[in-house]
Amino acid sequence: MKHLALGIGLVSLVASLTSCRGDVSEDPPILLERNMFQQERYDPQAYSPFFEDHRSMRSPVEGTVSREHYEPDETIATGRDSGGYVLSIPTSLAGRLGGPDKMVQRGQERFNIYCTPCHDKTGSGRGTVARVQNGFAKLPNFHEARIREMPDGQMFATISNGVRLMPSYAAQVPVNDRWAIVSYVRALQMSQVALNTPAAPGNDQGKK
Repeated sequence: MKHLALGIGLVSLVASLTSCRGDVSEDPPILLERNMFQQERYDPQAYSPFFEDHRSMRSPVEGTVSREHYEPDETIATGRDSGGYVLSIPTSLAGRLGGPDKMVQRGQERFNIYCTPCHDKTGSGRGTVARVQNGFAKLPNFHEARIREMPDGQMFATISNGVRLMPSYAAQVPVNDRWAIVSYVRALQMSQVALNTPAAPGNDQGKK
């Protein structure tokens, strides 16, 4: 009797193994919990008839605190103080990033990753996206007087919140890195000013 039970067990095991050969079947899959497979949900960026603005992706509830990082300094978090946009990068940011030079270097790295596809490496607004897509809106040149004179806080807020066709980069770029990008854009602007400034006339004394 014992040997019979053992034999039946072996036969069952062999049968179960031979049935799992990975064969392709046109039969519908067996769904034990069908409502989890065919559930009502929205895809990212999808249209929603439910919400008034028809956006399926909802903004966080006002006052929501990020689980990953919370910036207690409101000026650093928003680029604004009681008087509006801050004119220059808060001085404490350079210390966070290892000093002014490292902050600009970090900003260059992040700029090359996130900004050059549209703005190119010089900030002229002639990146790959702008050149390849026909009819793409003309992008601003960072070397225009309007942007050179823009407060640093406003540039930070633009990266954080987006503007017109430009989306928000708050999800991809942390707060410190957004400020680092601002510092690098300022470095780019100063480099172009230096290139376009005519050299002072030399001393011609002694020349015939």
